Amino acid sequence: MDTPPQMTEKKQRIVVGLSGGVDSAVTAHLLKQEGHEVIGVFMQNWEDDNTDDYCSIKQDALDAMAVADVLGIDMEVVNFASEYKDRVFHYFLQEYAAGRTPNPDVLCNAEIKFKAFLDYAVSLGAEALATGHYARRTQTEAGALLLKGIDTSKDQSYFLYRLQPHQLAPSLFPLGGLEKTEVRRIAAEIGLPNAKKKDSTGICFIGERPFRAFLQQYLPTHPGEMVTPEGRIMGQHQGLMYHTLGQRQGLGIGGEGLPWFVAGKDMATNRLLVVQGHDHPALLSSVLEADQLAWTLGSRPAAGRYAAKTRYRMADAPCELSYTAEGYARLTFDTPQWAVTPGQSAVLYHGEVCLGGGVIR
Repeated sequence: MDTPPQMTEKKQRIVVGLSGGVDSAVTAHLLKQEGHEVIGVFMQNWEDDNTDDYCSIKQDALDAMAVADVLGIDMEVVNFASEYKDRVFHYFLQEYAAGRTPNPDVLCNAEIKFKAFLDYAVSLGAEALATGHYARRTQTEAGALLLKGIDTSKDQSYFLYRLQPHQLAPSLFPLGGLEKTEVRRIAAEIGLPNAKKKDSTGICFIGERPFRAFLQQYLPTHPGEMVTPEGRIMGQHQGLMYHTLGQRQGLGIGGEGLPWFVAGKDMATNRLLVVQGHDHPALLSSVLEADQLAWTLGSRPAAGRYAAKTRYRMADAPCELSYTAEGYARLTFDTPQWAVTPGQSAVLYHGEVCLGGGVIR
């Protein structure tokens, strides 16, 4: 497994995706400590408006350079903005326009970090590509397996579920066997300049800017009514694309009683369905179907008992996997799941092994 002290047995040329954050910095340090030839590469995936106050790309690149200097490794900046716009951002806009809530980080991993970037690493003569993801990879006779990271609060296998066998095979995740607190400790111990840098959150190309203002640059707004399942009009929304299932904040519905949540979207009538109370039946689903399936072993798992996540920060939920006549995956949960959201990913697990998954229909 990709865990210290023996992450790889023979010394290799390894490209590390340096993001400017502490996780990738410690990744590079651990690999260099093992005696590998480490090359740092900073990926620039966005350039449309990276000069404003909201985008941290320039500062992140400077932080990555400072890390490379401390570690004594070569580093370069490579621009993947064109590939990112074609393979990730266009899909992101298309999904929002259709009323769904996509997860661009999942697509970025599959299409940019472990495809375009992996190809670039190979062109540099690298034998492996390493990132700061909290996940593990182990080699078996059946091929490389993607495993959860041991830090359950940081496990990022959910975001890697679309990786195929040929992408997993040359990939290393040195932090998979560490707790985040240990990573921070190592960073401080070796004097990394970003040891206390705050973890990045949210969608990389949006940064800290208001999400609504960002979307307005690319998609037209279509105001409409917010209604209850009974048809009672509760207010106006500024656009279905600004809302996601389970959303509580920003609805502007006053009055007393339980809080209000988004429970659905009617694209035909441009109406936003809202309900009162976290446990309203309209927010619960026992069954989902997923398409755009991707399996880490290259073939779909047999129908049967597994566990799944329908969003990153949830516990594994026991379920039954079956397949529809159209080839979709159908997950039937033992316990109804809250705010299952079209466009998000349903990721399947067998114990510690991430088997893959698909996009919720």
